[in-house]
Formats: sequence, C-alpha cells, structure tokens
Amino acid sequence: MAKRLLEQKARIDTERLYSPREALELLKDLEGAKFDESVEVHIRLNVDPRKADQMVRGTLMLPNGTGKTRRVAVFAVGESAREAEEAGADVVGSDDLAARVRDEGFMDFDVAVATPDQMSVVGRLGQILGPRGLMPNPKSGTVTPNVGRAVEEIKRGKVEYRVDRYGIIHGIIGKKSFDIESLIENYFSLRDELQRVRPAPVKGRYFKSVSMSTTMGPSISVDSAVEKD
Repeated sequence: MAKRLLEQKARIDTERLYSPREALELLKDLEGAKFDESVEVHIRLNVDPRKADQMVRGTLMLPNGTGKTRRVAVFAVGESAREAEEAGADVVGSDDLAARVRDEGFMDFDVAVATPDQMSVVGRLGQILGPRGLMPNPKSGTVTPNVGRAVEEIKRGKVEYRVDRYGIIHGIIGKKSFDIESLIENYFSLRDELQRVRPAPVKGRYFKSVSMSTTMGPSISVDSAVEKD
C-alpha cells in the first residue's frame, strides 16, 4: 500500500492548482484500492465557526448521488413509523430503538431521523449520537413530521454539510467508478450551494482552498476559482 501511495504521489504536481476536471481525471486514472473508492472533496472556507453567524451548515441533493447506500434509523411511532418503513428506512422504533442504542451499542446506521414528538426520546441519546454527528436536527431536515419523505431523499443522495472547527467542509461527491461528468456536476452542486449560503459577515476571499482525493489516495490541490467547463 505504501509503495502504491508513493507511486500515486509521484504523478501529482504539488506546485500547481489543478482544475476540477483535471483533478478528477487524474484521480480516476491513478491505480487505487481493489474496492470502489469514494471521491472526497475538502473545502476550507474563510469563516470562523465559533461565531454563530458564520456557521455554514445545511443539506443538498447531489444530482448524481454519492454512490453510497446510507442506512437510516427513524424514531417514530404509529402512522409515521409505517411511512418510514414504506420509504425504505433500515430500522424504525421509539423507546425500543433508543434502548438498543443505549444498552446494546447499536449503531448500524449512517443517519438518524425523528418526528418532533420523539425528540424527548432521542434527546436522552445526545451523549451517544452527538459526538458521532448522528443527532437529528431540524436544520438538516432530520427532525420532521414527514419522515417518509426524509428517508426517500436521504436514500436518493441527500447529504448534509457542516464546517468543522477549522472551517473545513468535508464531503463525498461520488465513487471513483462514476463518469467524469457526474463527478463534475456533483462537485459544482456542492460548491454552488456553499456559495449560496455564504455568511453575510464574511469579507474577501470565501474559498480559501480546495482539495480532492479518493478514500485511500493522495490529495490534489484544486483551483477553486475555475468555473464549470
């Protein structure tokens, strides 16, 4: 693995900024792992996440999805639980699901969704779900009375983005097996969305740096000023 990584790095010019298309073409051409790696993008924004008015967070539908099947847990009862199950939720429950998470360490899901009336149940799991970024939140659309729609959107490729404490957005824009145009479209959908939600207090250059990589591959610096070609 170390030899392969060195060979991959040798093909990357660290002194230049690649256009998004050049970077993606190079990533796809590099000999990688034996599995279909994800294509990751890391965007450093000129924001201070410690300030509430500079927190960048939200969701978007990637036009071509991520290529990753996301497992969804839904906290709901009654008709809402039935809608979640019909929409394809992987696990649905209320106090029983909370007990599995709390007492059995059940974490076999990537996203947690809850109806508003279930937040008293989910709230008790804050110390477990919170550090893992799995706590349902109205801003991300994961606390909603329309759990069926939420599950369907997540399954179709709806993703959440959020700056970390260093002001960086980490995202997946597809799989290495995706064609170039699909990866390009997903990348610019994310970039355009981040531009749309640019905090008003931010002055000057907004995108400080952009890099792309595959799951097991080296990072390539990307010119954030390049428009879609």
